[in-house]
Amino acid sequence: MASLDVEWIWVFDEIYKTLSVTSAADRLGMTQGAASTALNRLRDYYGDQLFVRTSRGMLPTPRAVALQPVLRQVREDLEVARTGAPVFEAASSHRTFRVCMTDLGEIALLPRLLGHLRSHAPGLHIEAEKINPDSPRRLEDGAVDLAVGYMPQLDAGFYQQALFEQDFLCIASLSHPRIGKRLGKSNYVAERHVEVSNPATGHTAMVEKALASAGVTRDITLRVPSFLAVAQIVSETELLATVPRYYALAMVSREPIRQLFVPYELPRYSVKQHWHARFHSDPGNVWLRQTVASLMPNAVSKHAL
Repeated sequence: MASLDVEWIWVFDEIYKTLSVTSAADRLGMTQGAASTALNRLRDYYGDQLFVRTSRGMLPTPRAVALQPVLRQVREDLEVARTGAPVFEAASSHRTFRVCMTDLGEIALLPRLLGHLRSHAPGLHIEAEKINPDSPRRLEDGAVDLAVGYMPQLDAGFYQQALFEQDFLCIASLSHPRIGKRLGKSNYVAERHVEVSNPATGHTAMVEKALASAGVTRDITLRVPSFLAVAQIVSETELLATVPRYYALAMVSREPIRQLFVPYELPRYSVKQHWHARFHSDPGNVWLRQTVASLMPNAVSKHAL
């Protein structure tokens, strides 16, 4: 039987992570043709297609899924054997970290993180992606290093660290004809609202459940998939929005809006970072988690699985 080339293992691992031969080649610093050749040789070696082109990318076959943990471990062991005890020198590293987050996580974290990297680790790169139903698998596979935000679906089965506590405020346009500096219950119910409906986070469900318990039904005139345009929409209309406090505080300096206390009791929640147990001791992942915790307010102790 032909021998298995070590380079093929790297190609397999990167295609498994990215679902793309092109992306795998870019991350390994090789041409797409070389990556394709390595994949074809792997297919011959294992007698299986391993990855099949679909509308979602190069998806692994059952054989590839079975091989992945074995080949990943081989790659990790070879890296340790090459470099000795694993260490991570942020100041000289050119590693790319991949972080999945909510749009609120982008607002709260990315500017701080990029500013920190510019001063302390200029060679590092960040790739951000939206949290989605595939995020747990991508964290487990190592395609994503960290998840940041309010993500209750990741509370079970992942390590987690609470970064700060959050609650809700209401925002309204400064020119709103009926809303001043205070918001009463009757005003809140009578006005029309914009709501963020994103199944990847639990903000909407949390608010709706609390208001329903208080017997409150809002007139939801507009539903949008993210928070990113909510402040601008509020500033240019007579709609109200009930949003996490951090978002309200960040947007009040950017748009002509005012923040108001919600006249009903709404719950508080923890914004957390999550990571998979497989990478709990990875030096680079440890550095990234410690950096994120230091940049976010009121970081608290890690909670285990």
